[in-house]
Amino acid sequence: MVAVDPAWINGVQLDGVELRRVQAMAVMSDGTALGARGGVLPGSGGLAVSLVGSAITVGSGSAWVHRAGQGVYGVSLNSGGSHTLNAAHATLPRIDLVYLRVWDNSVDASGLNQADTVYLPGTASSTPSAPTPAGTQIYLPLATISVPASGGGSPSVNNSVARTVAPGGILPDPAAAGLYAGQYRDDGTGLQRYDGSAWGYVQPLGIGRVLWGRKTANTSRANTATVTADPHMALSVVPGTYAVDAFVIYSGDDAMELRLGWTAPAGTTGSWWPDAASNAANSLTYAPRWGAVTDFGPTTQPVGAVGTSNTLGCRIVGTATVTTAGTLALAWAQSVSGATATVVYAHSHLRLQRVS
Repeated sequence: MVAVDPAWINGVQLDGVELRRVQAMAVMSDGTALGARGGVLPGSGGLAVSLVGSAITVGSGSAWVHRAGQGVYGVSLNSGGSHTLNAAHATLPRIDLVYLRVWDNSVDASGLNQADTVYLPGTASSTPSAPTPAGTQIYLPLATISVPASGGGSPSVNNSVARTVAPGGILPDPAAAGLYAGQYRDDGTGLQRYDGSAWGYVQPLGIGRVLWGRKTANTSRANTATVTADPHMALSVVPGTYAVDAFVIYSGDDAMELRLGWTAPAGTTGSWWPDAASNAANSLTYAPRWGAVTDFGPTTQPVGAVGTSNTLGCRIVGTATVTTAGTLALAWAQSVSGATATVVYAHSHLRLQRVS
């Protein structure tokens, strides 16, 4: 057993590496026993990189910079400084890097003990990539600058600032690795929880959420009997079970009519039923259809139309179980291809409510 110096005891002195390792307790883990996730505080806007002409400016800010075996260095800069962008290559693009560097003489033998920002030009190439600081540098990438070949346009900055939070915090990073059951991240669409093996959405994409798609304009289709997704009644879904409720306002020639179906993520199952005039209808007094409960999938259902001057309604109900994230859309076409268009009108809607 090896004894170590604990922090915050009177008379106990800790050297730099001991203090930095203790500080790692205040930062999100990187998945290693003595590691930490370096980065800038989310929402602070700190250490942002901007470019005007060839002048690179790095704003003020604070960050944690992690080095394996050394713990985390806390850095606060009143000004990130300025740099000058190298001229573009004559024929090839490149990607440059701006990073925050900690100079620690005891680690890198630099003769310095300070922190500042560094501009590192990349290598021009037909397939450029950002450079990597060489040697034993202690650093945190802040931004990349894409520099087109000469005459190919203006350089652009990607502020790919690494972000960190305290242990248990929510990381605003869609690429954050899952490290433990109960970890949370925001992927830019919604809140996700790691269950120990995979990420899954929680509220507001969770149980009880209502998704709504309303047609804002009429859509006409002629000379096609191949159902395709409606441009307005298409909704993004995550795995779960949804109560399906749709109202379709339509008209069409009684020889062409309307055919309904769905486009859905692979593996979607469930059943649905269109409450509308039978496809054998040829007048407004014709009785509505009965039965015709259909599985979600490639099977479609025809419903009746009784002339382009008669606007009808169809109420669709059902239940859909989605196993893969994607788009669930009401799809439709003519039941029989013909030159007289079938029309689905504005104010038709699709409503999904997640129930499990």
